[in-house]
Amino acid sequence: MEKARKIRVLVAKPGLDSHDRGAKIVARALRDAGMEVIYTGLRQTPEQIVETALQEDVNVLGLSILSGAHNTLFPKIMKLMKGKGLEDIVVFAGGIIPKEDVPGLRKIGIQEIFGPGTRTETVVNFVKENVERIRSR
Repeated sequence: MEKARKIRVLVAKPGLDSHDRGAKIVARALRDAGMEVIYTGLRQTPEQIVETALQEDVNVLGLSILSGAHNTLFPKIMKLMKGKGLEDIVVFAGGIIPKEDVPGLRKIGIQEIFGPGTRTETVVNFVKENVERIRSR
């Protein structure tokens, strides 16, 4: 019986944020849950993030942002992903994102938004459930 491939997650910090504690905590929790995690580091462009997602053949993209530029950067990332045929990647976001911006982000394809104080188990369960849903198609 073939062993199921580990879930591959890219955790990315788009834009000029210089604070990545939350991204590192999420990355560590996903790794500790048995997933392969790639962390981009700080100050990544949308193009760098999408190219990394493509090259690393990830199942999941987690975007972390604190700068307030989510309504500019996230749509660009989602458009680039679509252009590369990466619509099957589960995308979630976290950081400082006002509640009134969440519907617009969901509309462009970001499946979940996690705010400050979200339990890491919540993120891990979201990733597992959504990757399984896609794999079972």
